[in-house]
Amino acid sequence: MSQLVWQKSSFSSGGQGECVEVATGSAGLVHLRESDDPVVIVTTTPAALRALLRATKAGAFDRLGR
Repeated sequence: MSQLVWQKSSFSSGGQGECVEVATGSAGLVHLRESDDPVVIVTTTPAALRALLRATKAGAFDRLGR
């Protein structure tokens, strides 16, 4: 995975290490990581990531942790 080209989220908060980065890899997979812990990489499909983002925007996880 060292060949991946990482892009930071436009919602990143300056240079304080609180950034989500994304890269597209082989076979069309999507890779996500936090810039302050770049060794931990989550890999998923574009369809699964879209479903997660849709559910998040719709508030499906708002009650978690309460």
